[in-house]
Amino acid sequence: QVQLVESGGGLVQPGGSLRLSCVASGSFFSIDVMAWYRQVSDNTREAVASIGSDGNIHYEDPVKGRFTISRDNAKNTVYLQMNSLQPEDTAVYYCYAHVRVAKYTGDRAYWGQGTQVTISA
Repeated sequence: QVQLVESGGGLVQPGGSLRLSCVASGSFFSIDVMAWYRQVSDNTREAVASIGSDGNIHYEDPVKGRFTISRDNAKNTVYLQMNSLQPEDTAVYYCYAHVRVAKYTGDRAYWGQGTQVTISA
């Protein structure tokens, strides 16, 4: 069993900042990619940013220049620093990870429970 536990969501005003955290716990060998997705209501869950175990980072266009993804491998934690937040950023944000649960197995995909981020005046 691998768990991804998110925290840091909340309500902020336009232009404000928020920092999300996601901690992986349980029994696993290693974590490859970690990523953040977001979903508005019943729409498709969309990618936000990802970071590989080697530090390779990708941002989707809507958040470039405003969001920063980082990870602390020793703590099995990924962060999403969100600045200059706007109402269109309102969504449930989900942590996602490709986890190698054992040395000789392939990766498995895991999702966090999601954390609500609301931007409103």
